[in-house]
Amino acid sequence: MKPGCYTALITPFNNDGNLDYEGLDKLIDFQIKNSITGILAVGTTGESPTLRWEEHNEIIEITASKTKGKCLCIAGTGSNNTSEAINGSLHAVGAGADALLLVDPYYNNPGSVSIRREYLEPVAEKCPDTTIIPYVIPGRTGSKLLPEDIAVANRNFPNISCVKEATGDVENMKRTREVCGNGFSIYSGDDSFTYELMTNPGIKGQGVISVASNIIPGFITEMTTELDRGNKETASKILKEIEPLFNLVAVITEEETPYGRIEFKQKNPLPIKTLMGILGMPGGNCRRPLGKMSPKGAEKVLQIGREVFKKSPHIFSPISDFFDIDIEKRFNSPELFSHLIYQDM
Repeated sequence: MKPGCYTALITPFNNDGNLDYEGLDKLIDFQIKNSITGILAVGTTGESPTLRWEEHNEIIEITASKTKGKCLCIAGTGSNNTSEAINGSLHAVGAGADALLLVDPYYNNPGSVSIRREYLEPVAEKCPDTTIIPYVIPGRTGSKLLPEDIAVANRNFPNISCVKEATGDVENMKRTREVCGNGFSIYSGDDSFTYELMTNPGIKGQGVISVASNIIPGFITEMTTELDRGNKETASKILKEIEPLFNLVAVITEEETPYGRIEFKQKNPLPIKTLMGILGMPGGNCRRPLGKMSPKGAEKVLQIGREVFKKSPHIFSPISDFFDIDIEKRFNSPELFSHLIYQDM
């Protein structure tokens, strides 16, 4: 795997909830035109839990075909069922994927040793010539593959050579580097941690598997490239302009009910797809049960987008040019994206 930025691509849907094939083609082409290092097809940002496996496989086939010779393709083939993960991984390898992303098994909550022995290593054994990337995100899965087990897995199966780190725990990242050595690649699973992960001498990360790059692939790719070259000052200037967009991973609002106030957590990919809809990019609504954003949540997303556009309008120029969109008009035309928002709570 190369250092750089890999976009965890959203899955676009039509108004009827079916796959938007034309939109998918455009999104992949947009990423490639803006020099993305690679594309992750049907990760959890791509709403993999709500896709039928036939859809899942088809998106991987399309992405692998369109990226061939242009950028790398990572296929999200993780599951909480090892047999499913093996079958999906074998299909992805046959379709031409360069790497496989395996999220920690969710809900059934296996321990770290079980994740390694009963999940990662069986897939690695079946796909010996393909890079395997464990995805550690305990806040979503309830499971956590530990650095020590990552190191054992890498020793037993050298193709388990990377990790997508979304623990939010710098000490955990340092421990991974300590036990896995310098030949192992650590990628951030949080846009907001990318700079720290790549500049901290105890982590020495290689880049990010990004959500925000659905909108700004060129800028995050440039930032990670500069960091990989050791050019912190140049990377910091880019970061300053794009950093507000990193808040789109989750939007939390307080909502009124007849029984009092509640906290409404609107998590990825809901905010990023909402901003893409505001901008006029392909995306559509999230599949149930994610649903839509509250009016308050959508207003926060809109404010973030407007703030970046006001201070650094060139950040959205690649979108405007590629999709032929009037960004300022989109930000000031709520009727164009009202279908993405609950009209009452």
